[in-house]
Amino acid sequence: MSITAQNVTKRFGAFVALDNVTVECPAGELVALLGPSGSGKTTLLRVIAGLEAPDNGTVLFRDDDITRHSARDRNVGFVFQHYALFRHMTVFENVAFGLRVRKWPENKVRDRVKELLQLVRLEEKAGLYPANLSGGQKQRIALIRALAPEPKVLLLDEPFGALDAKVRAELRDWLRRFHDALHVTSIFVTHDQEEAFEVADRVVVLNKGRVEQEGTPIDVFERPANEFVMDFLGNVNKLPVRVVGGRALLGETGSVELPAKMLGANADGRTDAYIRPHELDIARTADGGNCLLGKIVHINPAGSVVKVRLLAEDFGLMINVDVTPERYRTLVLRPNEIVYVTPKSARIFETDYSI
Repeated sequence: MSITAQNVTKRFGAFVALDNVTVECPAGELVALLGPSGSGKTTLLRVIAGLEAPDNGTVLFRDDDITRHSARDRNVGFVFQHYALFRHMTVFENVAFGLRVRKWPENKVRDRVKELLQLVRLEEKAGLYPANLSGGQKQRIALIRALAPEPKVLLLDEPFGALDAKVRAELRDWLRRFHDALHVTSIFVTHDQEEAFEVADRVVVLNKGRVEQEGTPIDVFERPANEFVMDFLGNVNKLPVRVVGGRALLGETGSVELPAKMLGANADGRTDAYIRPHELDIARTADGGNCLLGKIVHINPAGSVVKVRLLAEDFGLMINVDVTPERYRTLVLRPNEIVYVTPKSARIFETDYSI
């Protein structure tokens, strides 16, 4: 079942939550709606679910216009951030609730609940109450409760937002494997770009009620459409430059030239260049020239990378650099030391945004 929200506009008083938004979710795919708070992600999800009526636009399930259908008639499964489990019901009764409302025969209710509990490996929890479950277990029960009535589509609103980092990471991996097994067309809302890129087949980036970019995680990360997308997708260095004849020069004297890719019509003048931390290199000597002198302010080992924060005093800039643990050990970096930072690539966008 494919889903299309076409030219959808939704206002709350004077506030425009969605501004002529079009989003497509192909059948069987898992699509992430990604963006900051207030970007319109949850409003769009609620419009698709039938919990909000759009002021303009249509919602299609495959080729059927269901814009004016009630939420119940759309047959969607909805998973909320805070589980919304019934505290006075056992796990079994929570999962069975939607089936009994729909008048399923009791033998089919038992079979369906047992099947789903086995699927998430929580069959031994059937007789317990939600208070006896961990956060991750509650969210898995919330998910299979939404799936129990065999919905056409599954909608998830910040499904892991109430969980700690370790459990979130575990459930992201679990949700991806779960989706690969079931292939239920799914849309989930998140403000966490790592979460969206790890789980989704496609990512839709929203900002101020509009779609900034959509595509596969690789497309969006490697080819950001504009300054907003580049800046939103994780930590990024924003460096003021002068563009002169297609060259991006850092500082008043232009002593450092950035290997910048110009995106859009960039006339000569002042603008900003965007460099991700892994696109900078640290060295003890200025072997290749064209580098910044930086004083190490802070070093943060962070799993697969070591995050180094530096002050480039000549330019008045704080710069973040990611290096591999192997590179870090080779350089033997220490706070307050002076090192050389060389940009490997940068991006300059046509200026349409204020960030």
